[in-house]
Amino acid sequence: MAKRLVLYVLGLFFLSLGVSFSIQADLGVSPVSSLPYALSLSTGMKIGMMTVAANILFIIVGSILTKSFIVKEVVGQLIISFLFGGFMDLTLLLVQIFPAPQTIGMKIIFLLISLFVVAVGLLGYFNAKLPLMPYDALTYAISARFKMVFSKAKITSDLLNVCVAGAVCLIFVHSIGAIGVGTVIAAYFIGKILGWMTKLYEVPLKEWLWAKPQEELSKIN
Repeated sequence: MAKRLVLYVLGLFFLSLGVSFSIQADLGVSPVSSLPYALSLSTGMKIGMMTVAANILFIIVGSILTKSFIVKEVVGQLIISFLFGGFMDLTLLLVQIFPAPQTIGMKIIFLLISLFVVAVGLLGYFNAKLPLMPYDALTYAISARFKMVFSKAKITSDLLNVCVAGAVCLIFVHSIGAIGVGTVIAAYFIGKILGWMTKLYEVPLKEWLWAKPQEELSKIN
């Protein structure tokens, strides 16, 4: 359990760090934060609070897809949402220590860093097998409901989230806000990178995490 908790918290931290790099790149925020950011622009409230609001929406949609509502799981997801919001504030401060990228080359470098850091965070906290954030629980619900492999469901949920965020910005602030080419790139490639990392590192990670021989790992879902 200690290993799982460490992996879980580190995964959430790296996920928020990757999102912060995408914000700093200024080419379009990462899909996971596109809707909270759009809500923040529309209401003037902090992105942390809007992250919680967006996650409530994700819980509702996920419950509709799975046709279930488990109070214990929902409470856990909300607690995680507040934790992730805190990490977002922290990592934004950390990333802002670096000079803001001014050239297109540096912006692209920040964007590429964000893609891989987000994928590392997702790989870590998914494999900890502890409660998922509502956004990622929704991805699993899409995967199960439409019988998609997870990496494809991730791409689908990211693209849908970006489309909704874009619509919110257009309606309320009459622009697409921080949604840009970087957002679309992240929506497509984070799922691809996650699938690649899963093939390479999931089994060794499970061997370390669960201290089980390789032949028993297939029993761990």
